[in-house]
Amino acid sequence: MNEHNNPENNQESDENTIVQSAENTEADEKNEQTAENDNDKKKEKSFFDDCMEILESVIISIFFVLLIFTFVARPVTVQGRSMNPTLVDKDKLIMNMLFYTPKQGDIVVVNNHVSYTYEPGTTNIVEGDSLDKRIIKRVIAVGGQTIDIDSDNGTVAVDGKILEEDYIADYTTSDNHAFDYPVTVPEGYIFVMGDNRNNSTDSRDNHVGFVKEEDVLGEAIFRFYPFDKMKLLD
Repeated sequence: MNEHNNPENNQESDENTIVQSAENTEADEKNEQTAENDNDKKKEKSFFDDCMEILESVIISIFFVLLIFTFVARPVTVQGRSMNPTLVDKDKLIMNMLFYTPKQGDIVVVNNHVSYTYEPGTTNIVEGDSLDKRIIKRVIAVGGQTIDIDSDNGTVAVDGKILEEDYIADYTTSDNHAFDYPVTVPEGYIFVMGDNRNNSTDSRDNHVGFVKEEDVLGEAIFRFYPFDKMKLLD
């Protein structure tokens, strides 16, 4: 005998299907929520990692900038008119400090904390009062070279050769009598003058005299301000 479908069984089966479907839907929603939470966590981690990379790059950049300004190069500002017309008041320069040895013609920054001159009538070096500040000048002669200043004719000679100085403001007609010329620069020292020869306190003055090489802070190599006057210095 054939069995007929029981309405109650069909209803129960439908209810079970609905319950199972609801459970599946709830499970799917939980899975979606879990996936969303995982994506949010990944986004948060990715954002944190990006921030850490940026922070690391900034720290490394700052470190290298400090390293450069401490051991390689440093900005300096010109004060006064002693280097006119080459440099003027408030010019901003880059000074090279790495493995630098002064050479004739270089523009240098000097720590003038003590002056060095010869004891009268001898070649004994004596210390004297200084300007007690940093000054910027041009190297005219280095250790072992002999400099002769003829203030009557306004000329400067090194090792018997008159210098062709197209960078000076005027002829060298002033002399503050720190030395009797000609004079030989002792080894380990340099002789410096400003390009504005008649308005410069430099090695011709007892407050500067010879400059020890170890008191040379570095060479001015580039003017970066004013911007319309940016150039390499020579």
